[in-house]
Amino acid sequence: MTRSTIDEVGLSTLENLSVVDRLNGWMFESIQPFVKGRVLEIGSGIGNISDCFVKNNYPITLSDYSDHYCNYLDKKFTNQPLIEGIFQIDLADADFDSRYNLLIGKFDTVFALNVVEHIKDDHLAIANCRKLLKPGGNLIILVPAYQTLYNSFDVELEHFRRYTRKSVTELFNSQQIHILQTRYFNMAGILGWFVSGTILRKKQLPSGQLSFYNKLVPIFRILDQVTFNQVGLSVIIVGQKPE
Repeated sequence: MTRSTIDEVGLSTLENLSVVDRLNGWMFESIQPFVKGRVLEIGSGIGNISDCFVKNNYPITLSDYSDHYCNYLDKKFTNQPLIEGIFQIDLADADFDSRYNLLIGKFDTVFALNVVEHIKDDHLAIANCRKLLKPGGNLIILVPAYQTLYNSFDVELEHFRRYTRKSVTELFNSQQIHILQTRYFNMAGILGWFVSGTILRKKQLPSGQLSFYNKLVPIFRILDQVTFNQVGLSVIIVGQKPE
């Protein structure tokens, strides 16, 4: 079922994240090597990552399960020729095949950043992402890492769970998706998430903390490199639908 009400906490979080341009750029550059052909973003929200694609001249189709966000995206990207379409898509829709039949098998790349953890049946979500891909197409997922870090932020953001490299690999394997890469992302973010969410029990990511973090992103990128992405606040998995 698609959503027609505003998720206040989610919207506030996305608005805070809209100003952390270095973090968004880092996320974009982390998935960019696996982006090809016709691209679909699942869970575009208010277009924070979509902006990175437009700035780098990538044509892209946007989507969200909320009509509020779809309307927001429509206004934000009016007259932007690189936006090839905006669709309201629910990965957990029981009637997915018939409801989205015009989109089935149409994309070379489908990506969903910070989306799958919001869906109770994550196997269904990945199965439906797979349906949207052409044979040989790439599926890119970024989800929060480590269940031990589950705290008040996760509750307020309506996360069902957090993941590990092993659990997302099993998720992709269950849908017969060939794994191209898995790695952790954003090691430095663990400290702020733990202190603010677990110890201080804050309910939203503080905008001041995010702004400070954003200034230090160049250093945090190096930290991920020297630790070979073995630990991180999020985990990224890239897979390919068999030909």
